[in-house]
Formats: sequence, C-alpha cells, structure tokens
Amino acid sequence: MDRPSPEECQPPLTRWSHLWRLALMLLISAVAWGPVLQRQWTDHHALLWADVLIGVPAYVLVTWRRRWPLPMALVLGAVSSFSGLAAGPATLAAVSLATRRRLWPIAAVAVVTLCAGQTFSTMQPANGADPYWVTLSINAAFTAGILGWGMYIGSRRELLWTLRSRAERAEAEQELRVARARGNERARIAREMHDVLAHRISQISMHAGALGYREDLTADEMRASAVVIQEKAHEALTDLRGVLGVLRDTETGELLHTPQPTYADLPVLVQEVQETGLHVEYHDLLERDDVAVPDAAGRTVYRIVQEGITNARKHAPGALLTIQVSGSPTDGIDILLRNPLGFGRSRTPGAGLGLVGLAERAVLRGGRLEHRRDGSTFVLHGWIPWTA
Repeated sequence: MDRPSPEECQPPLTRWSHLWRLALMLLISAVAWGPVLQRQWTDHHALLWADVLIGVPAYVLVTWRRRWPLPMALVLGAVSSFSGLAAGPATLAAVSLATRRRLWPIAAVAVVTLCAGQTFSTMQPANGADPYWVTLSINAAFTAGILGWGMYIGSRRELLWTLRSRAERAEAEQELRVARARGNERARIAREMHDVLAHRISQISMHAGALGYREDLTADEMRASAVVIQEKAHEALTDLRGVLGVLRDTETGELLHTPQPTYADLPVLVQEVQETGLHVEYHDLLERDDVAVPDAAGRTVYRIVQEGITNARKHAPGALLTIQVSGSPTDGIDILLRNPLGFGRSRTPGAGLGLVGLAERAVLRGGRLEHRRDGSTFVLHGWIPWTA
C-alpha cells in the first residue's frame, strides 16, 4: 500500500482540539517565560514588551501551521529566540511538522529550535546562570523530545489511517464478492429454471396443440389428454419449487425440495419422452468400468440431453432424435444428439437462450458444447470431463 499523504492522516480540528492545544501552548509558554519574567518586569522593561509584542502574534501565526508547516515552524522557532511567550506556538508548530515524518524538514526545524533555545537562554536575564553545557543539554533533550513526540503522533495517525483504509477496502471487497456471488447464483438459478421448465412446458404445449388440431377425439380421449397436461403442469410446479429451494438453503447451496438429476436418470428421461410420442433412440456407449459417473458431470450431461430433447420437440417434432453418450473416465464424456430438419415446427415459443446457457454451463464444468447444421441434420455435440 502507498504511504498516505499527511493531509489524509491528519484528524479534523474541532473546538475541543483548539482549546486543549491553546492550553498546552500557554503551559509551555509559562514554563519557558516564567524564570525570566520577574527580572524583565523589574529591570528590563524593553525585553518584556518585546517578548509580549513578539509572542502574541505567534499565537496567531500558529493557526496556519497545517497550511504552511515548514515556514511556520521555522519562523516561530526563530522568533522564540527573543520571546518566551512564543515558546508554546513554536513547540506546537514543530510537533505538527514532525507528524509528517519527513527527514530534512525535521532536521532543519531541530537546528532552528536548538539555536533558538540557546539564544533565549543567553540573552534573557535570569536569577542564576547555568553552565553552557547544562543549558545545551536541556535544550537538546527538549528539542529531541518534542520532535520525537511529533513523529510518534504521525506514525500513530498513519497506522490508524492504514487500518481504517484496509477495513473500508475489505468491506468494499466483501460487498463486491457478495454482489458477484448473488449474480452468479441468479444466473445459475435462471439456467436451472430454463433447463427444467422448458422441457416440461414443451410437453404441455405439445399435448395442448394436439387437442387443438384433433377433431376426432372422443370425450374419454380428451379427458386423458387433459389429465396428461395436468400431470405435466404439476411436474413443472414441482421442479420449479425444487429449483427455487436453493434460495432458502444458505449453507450447502443444494436444492431443498428434490435432488438434482444425475447420469442414472437419463434412461428415465428418455423413456418419459418416448411415452409422450417423440421418436428417440438412445445409445449408452459410456465405458464406466464399474465406476459411477460423478454427480456434477452427470447432471451437466443430463441437462444437455434434456435441452436437446426440448429443441427437437419444438423445431422437429416429427423427426427421429438420436442420442449417443460415449467416452470413459480417462477420455471424458462425449454427448452427441442428431435429428433431421424439416419435420414441422411446434408453436411453443422460445427465447433462444437454452443452448447459450448450456454452453456456459459446459464451460464452467471445464467442457464445451457446440451446435451446427450438417446438411439436413441438426447436430448438438458436447464434451464434459469426467471430473467436472
């Protein structure tokens, strides 16, 4: 992560922030000015007035320390050479500059602050004169202390900013992951609903269409067809409840109402469509070697065959649909569906997105799906890896 700018880390100044900073500056000024104030009052009135005339504007200049940190720190540090009252603003400006943790500005301010302290100790009258090395040691310790404290404050501000930034970024990434997962789940549910309902509704449409065309049906035959339509409608509702059940399962993501179809359900699907009058030839050439087809791969194969049956029922209801499943655990599963074209067309509407959704499903499983016209034959060809 890039290092933030000092302006990004600085907290906003409130009324309370200004008050406690003012109180601290007055305290520092009292400590610096106190030892010489009595001698100025009694013997050196010019130094007293100079101290006040320089110190009061310093309290005004320090308010611009964040806008011009280095100039304010240098100016206030320099004027504190002649005014003990300006020691408070000079200290605050130096600490504020040190929070930025820039080496050369801090070094420049350290030199100015140390020289100012030595100059003030030499020029101002005091009740007792300390040795030069004692004064220098005290000023050096004070300068190092205030600048070190400022650097610590800047480091802490930067750490808090980094933690807050990481938390905000993690929250944003979490929201993005949730939105992405929600979108993927919606797409998966939409694919499941299309795969399931298109098959069932095409059956309902076929039987209802037969009732509209056939005028020679007896009352019993019409009732039988109506019963078939009712059964298919109930099956469609049952499948729909099963698909929507995933919305209520927050732990496993599996359907709550009914289990997902697998490769073992393919013969049942073929038998069901054969009973409804569709001409289907099913060839199971898969070499399993007593190894069960994985559920994920089997479910994808089932959906591909189901969509191929639905398309054949809608676009070539009178044609022979040939289904061939071959392959092995090492070669994967190959699905081939073929049906001639030009055998009539069902009135069942379609969005044309079934094969697109199946192609996406196959790619997600690591396989592929393509459809093409081979002369007068429509071919749907897919391949799914065994460990999809």
